[in-house]
Amino acid sequence: MTASRKPDVVVFDYGFGNVRSAQRALERAGAAVEITGDYDAAMKADGLLVPGVGAFAACMRGLRAARGDWVVERRLSGGRPVLGICVGMQVLFDEGIEQGERAEGLAEWPGAVDRLRAETVPHMGWNTVERPQGSRLFDGVAEDERFYFVHSYAAHSWELEVTNPRIAAPLVSWTTHGEPFVAAVENGPLWATQFHPEKSGDAGARLLTNWIETL
Repeated sequence: MTASRKPDVVVFDYGFGNVRSAQRALERAGAAVEITGDYDAAMKADGLLVPGVGAFAACMRGLRAARGDWVVERRLSGGRPVLGICVGMQVLFDEGIEQGERAEGLAEWPGAVDRLRAETVPHMGWNTVERPQGSRLFDGVAEDERFYFVHSYAAHSWELEVTNPRIAAPLVSWTTHGEPFVAAVENGPLWATQFHPEKSGDAGARLLTNWIETL
């Protein structure tokens, strides 16, 4: 990112996400933001944010109808940054399992997203996040900061193994509600959070700034 130009970010609008709150948060963090489902605009932007609210299967139908699956795949194949939030993170896994029904995801990461195993579901509230050393996403964020979660499903394991020593292993962050689940991932140009940084106050704003500074 240069001082003379704000990076362009597209919030991908496919009918399943809090696009306005994401837009406002990204603009405050220093990006020039467009909300659109236009394929060409999403491909050309410096950064792409994929939001997601609702059921995994419905989000995947909406993404495919808007060619979002193609956008994500082609951006990542060219090393172009993508950020997924909430269900926008969940759909990056192989599949989602809801009430016994399986729906295919984007399969950027192996594994399944299924129902939280906790006394209280959905999980609505603020949690700290255990992040690994070297995280750029959480750079400058205190370890006791809390982030806002609202969801009923999550990835309970991380199955991607990197055996090539020339390739950096993904950085995976965790939190607990009933049991541990994946809270965030940094995987080359693909970053994602289960929580909502756009609803997480100053800590969330810092995360978005950290992402924008990579564009």
